[in-house]
Amino acid sequence: MKNNFQILVILLLTFFVSCKKTEKVLVDDPQQGSITIAADESFRSVSEALTQRYMALNPKTNINLLIKKEDLAFLDLLENKVRVIVMSRELSDEEKQAYKNKIDMDLVPAKFAADAVVFVVSKNSVRESISIGEIDKELNSENKNIIFDGTNSSNLNFVAQKLNKKPSELKFSIINGNRNIIDEINKHPEKIGAISLNTISRPYDKESQDLRNSIKIIPVIQNQKPVMPELANIRNMNYPFTRFLYFITNEAYYGLGNGLIRFSCQQLGQIVVQKEGLQPYYIFKREVQMR
Repeated sequence: MKNNFQILVILLLTFFVSCKKTEKVLVDDPQQGSITIAADESFRSVSEALTQRYMALNPKTNINLLIKKEDLAFLDLLENKVRVIVMSRELSDEEKQAYKNKIDMDLVPAKFAADAVVFVVSKNSVRESISIGEIDKELNSENKNIIFDGTNSSNLNFVAQKLNKKPSELKFSIINGNRNIIDEINKHPEKIGAISLNTISRPYDKESQDLRNSIKIIPVIQNQKPVMPELANIRNMNYPFTRFLYFITNEAYYGLGNGLIRFSCQQLGQIVVQKEGLQPYYIFKREVQMR
């Protein structure tokens, strides 16, 4: 009788443990669950559009988007404080090793869009263009005429990487937020703002239209030719400050984080990217049959 009672207890414990494991899996899969992801303010618009569209298609999911500087978002990923982050710059060898050590996974960046760092001035500015050499010169000047949206931010990181320098080696002004930079340069025509294309890229959004109409976007001189940050030049990588946006995750299974990544890289997600005024990383060929 005693043996039967012990067997019954073991079976009940096994049943409850099994239920708990099943419940854990069901709480977090591509169709249901709740996670937090992080993206730099420069990518807020496209990140919001993708997460909102995904949640609309999967009503049992909740994706909390945390807006955080790019470098700090990466640290949060390593500490498992967020499930997915959006990046633009290339990780250093030290960062790749830290990811390997902390996450114990192979680093597999999932590219989903092409964006750009755009240089803008007041409409009253006499400046009509800027060369890479001039950008380098300005970022070594005590005048600090180029304005970024903060240290640890994606725009500063990418420009520094493009110039083969560390952000700490550059001299610049800081104003928090891409939209606030636009307000500032309109007060100071000698200043140059470095903002993300995604801040002003949505073609049918009134706020984006108002921001675009309030500034002058200046081309970057490349091989003695002015190149504008237009989609054709971004698609062909002719604009020198073109960059790819990509996801990194610490999720080791096919859960909600990887579900969002897969969606963003497939056709529906790429349509969202296109509607945001960015260049989709994957171009889907459309065929029309005429009868």
